[in-house]
Amino acid sequence: MDLLAGLNEQAQDRLEGMIDQMKTTEGITETLKASDPMAWVQRMNNIHARAEEIVREEVIYV
Repeated sequence: MDLLAGLNEQAQDRLEGMIDQMKTTEGITETLKASDPMAWVQRMNNIHARAEEIVREEVIYV
């Protein structure tokens, strides 16, 4: 595996783990998704953006 592919895989794994952790911490559940889909989407988009920014700082810009 070349360096860039490895870096991409590492970043993707970190992103997915961080999103899962943030969802748990912030109480975003399937119940919220069912009861208020728009709020769920907004919160998930916010989490994804924050996690992506952190991963860029940790993995890519180091």
